[in-house]
Amino acid sequence: MTGAWERSRTRKCPERRSRSKSGGVHRETQPTSARAWTRLCARVRGSASRLHCRPARRYLWVSMATGRGRMLWPGCFGLQALRGCLLGDGAGAGAGAAAAAAAAGRSGFRKGSGVRLVRGSSVLRQSTRHDQPNEKSSSICFISLDRMPSEILLNIFSYLDAVSLLCTGCVSRRFYHLASDNFIWIKFYSAAFSSKRSHWKVKTVEETAMSVSVLSVEDKEVGYWKKEYITKQISSVKAALAHILKPVNPYTGLPVKTKEALRLSGLGWAIILREKSGKEHIMQHVDLSLNDTSVTVVWYGKNWPCLATLSTLDLCGMTPVFMDRYKAPDPNGPRWLSLIAKYDLSHLSKSTMVGCDRLVRIFCLNPGLLVGLWQKEDGLAFVMANLHFHRLVERSTLGSATLPYVLPPHSPFVDDSPEYGLQGYQLHIDMHGGGIFYLCSTFRNLFSRKGCIENGYVKFMAISLKNNREHLPLIGKVGLAWRTNVFDGFIERCCVVDVTLLDEHRKPFWCVSSPVCVRSAAYPSDGPNFLGHTYYVDYMDTEGGVHAELVWIEETEEYFLISLALYLSVAKINHWFGTKY
Repeated sequence: MTGAWERSRTRKCPERRSRSKSGGVHRETQPTSARAWTRLCARVRGSASRLHCRPARRYLWVSMATGRGRMLWPGCFGLQALRGCLLGDGAGAGAGAAAAAAAAGRSGFRKGSGVRLVRGSSVLRQSTRHDQPNEKSSSICFISLDRMPSEILLNIFSYLDAVSLLCTGCVSRRFYHLASDNFIWIKFYSAAFSSKRSHWKVKTVEETAMSVSVLSVEDKEVGYWKKEYITKQISSVKAALAHILKPVNPYTGLPVKTKEALRLSGLGWAIILREKSGKEHIMQHVDLSLNDTSVTVVWYGKNWPCLATLSTLDLCGMTPVFMDRYKAPDPNGPRWLSLIAKYDLSHLSKSTMVGCDRLVRIFCLNPGLLVGLWQKEDGLAFVMANLHFHRLVERSTLGSATLPYVLPPHSPFVDDSPEYGLQGYQLHIDMHGGGIFYLCSTFRNLFSRKGCIENGYVKFMAISLKNNREHLPLIGKVGLAWRTNVFDGFIERCCVVDVTLLDEHRKPFWCVSSPVCVRSAAYPSDGPNFLGHTYYVDYMDTEGGVHAELVWIEETEEYFLISLALYLSVAKINHWFGTKY
């Protein structure tokens, strides 16, 4: 009875330990079905606890030839599955991808575990501390994009467009070398500049040479066809822009389709704020407005660098490397920079201040730059540039990041009668401020005599103070509107003046666009008495200047332009006409 009772007790309690006759301790064995059920329950409990601890991951349980494991949901295991597919073949390749995915899910691409190729098999499996605790770290191979074979990368790069390929070349030296492959760029070149002639036409010598050079792509240095493609693209766009800018407006002497040329070229503008330490901050324009003879470009934002650390400001034109009239330019694509002007920010002093309101103070830096500073803090509020249309496209596209565009050499016009002075000039002047126009007028047949030369300048009178019929009213209250992403305002008695002077051959002689200040006159002008206070506007540089007198009429609340004089540098006139005034 005792033996039977012990045997029944052992069957009911399979985990009970008993001592053998030899004194050793052993565990009673379980039936196969009971052991399987116990392991399954333990595995389910373990997986539930792991899923509870890591809710951000989703696991898929799989059964492979190498055993049981887990992997991340498809689409989440990255490049290691790709590496497994590349190393494996046949059915083993799929198992290798699953094992690589298991490595990614278990380690999260952390340092400490990797993917290892088992000798004698094409299956990749995970190497962990539990499997082989004594295995050396040298047997672990981590998968990265840099270790991918060049042939596969070149195959991937062949599906990219030209802009994406240039961006890819900025990743590393190896990518730059691969992204300059001649076989890839010869496809772009042939597709863009291949001849459209019919098949029965005889090929020219250039086309034959092109076909021969395509057959010998390997003989060219790396990047040859990349340079050829970019150079041809730039040349074709320049030719298209020159054709668009050819028609001229008879009133202003400027191209009629300047706005269309700006749209076609994808032209934008940027400022480069350079600190005293050499660090640079590049900002693209936020807003712009097109006027009759100029464009006003504005920059503002919240992340301005500290003004005390800044030294200079560079104004640059910015165009995409590849310009297509049928496509909008990619804002994140590669760009060319063309330096237009360089400014010294240490000149923001009281002498250059042209206006203020309760929020900002504005300073004028020649040529045509307006800098706004906050009243309470010496911090930048906005930057506004006024660019004249004359040679604007050339200045914004044909320069480099360090050197501005240089005008072509001028051949002096022959002056047959220098003793009679200058005659037949035409002046077009605009006054505006923040999209509001106050004056737009043209004055023809301006002339000047030799006796009008004073202090190295020749004087032209467009509006005489004594001739009431020539006086012009200004529309609205003169001021400059400004705006940032937080505030906006209006600065009174401040505006932008655009001057376009044509010579007797109707060629642009002097063009300028600059902010000016309407200042109160300390004494009344010498002339008729006007029922209102007198103001004046002055602008002067090395090539010319403008002097205007205004009268404020209280009854009608408007300004009247009662005098307008233009001054031209004698040195510029002698250079233009080859004279010796």
